[in-house]
Amino acid sequence: MEAAEPRLADVEYLEVQCKSALNRVKGMGFDWSLNPYTGCEHRCAFCYVRAFELRADRPSDDRYGRTVRIKVNVAGVLRGELSRKSWRKETIVIGAATDPYQPAEGRYKLTRQCLEALRDFSNPAAMITRGPMIVRDIDVLSELARRAHLHITFSIPTVDDDVWRRTEPGTAHPKQRLRAIEKLVAAGVDVGVGMAPILPGLSDRPDRLEAVVKAARAAGATGLWAGMLHLKDGTREHFMSVLGKHWPELLPRYERAYRERAYLPPAYGEATMKAVARLRTQYGVSDRRRVILKPPPEPEQLSLLN
Repeated sequence: MEAAEPRLADVEYLEVQCKSALNRVKGMGFDWSLNPYTGCEHRCAFCYVRAFELRADRPSDDRYGRTVRIKVNVAGVLRGELSRKSWRKETIVIGAATDPYQPAEGRYKLTRQCLEALRDFSNPAAMITRGPMIVRDIDVLSELARRAHLHITFSIPTVDDDVWRRTEPGTAHPKQRLRAIEKLVAAGVDVGVGMAPILPGLSDRPDRLEAVVKAARAAGATGLWAGMLHLKDGTREHFMSVLGKHWPELLPRYERAYRERAYLPPAYGEATMKAVARLRTQYGVSDRRRVILKPPPEPEQLSLLN
């Protein structure tokens, strides 16, 4: 088995000016998205954004995440949009197409600036992230939560060291994410866990599913949802290459399961979803979903998120 990728990679930051901060979204369970960055240093092997990158004629293979576009003026543009008389204080989802707390945020603090704008305008928001850097902004998040509805989803597909290290090379350890949940909950922020994607033959083992649900409950997560892996063109090729490097014995199984389809047939994941439901009941973790907890968008929709 080959060694996992290093957590930190050489990344080129391209500073750009954006004309708009808010993106109108259709057919996704929420209407507005906000992404301070385009591209993601986390480089997750299963990231559905790779499919869009392929369609946009940008690298979707192991070069993805090596260039990140920094929308340096995004917070100022956002304030202008929130101040419009026509704006109705609808919920804004942050991180639908790229992680708002990837390493670039440590330098640029654009997500924090956007949260400050949302706080100042008492605008409801939701966010999905794998970045424990979020605890830096507990002051702003707790203030926003007191003024408007706020829900954070921490993506924790697995707490297994080997699966995490080889499929999420640029992310912080799941235990760091769980500690971040504890701190956010203590500060009065509503935080749930997204256990997705679950990887057949890897993270769908009963003991590994239970470990995530048990850890989420211990951290105080207000809810947990789960979803199986899906592989569209762009994501499929890269994920299969990672699988071939680290778990070649699983390749035939995946090739059969995902042959000519992006989503698993219901029968393949039905037992896993039932197991998660039983575990939620066993550990007293809600399965309630928030606006951010919808299935990942289609590649065609992602153009609206960037």
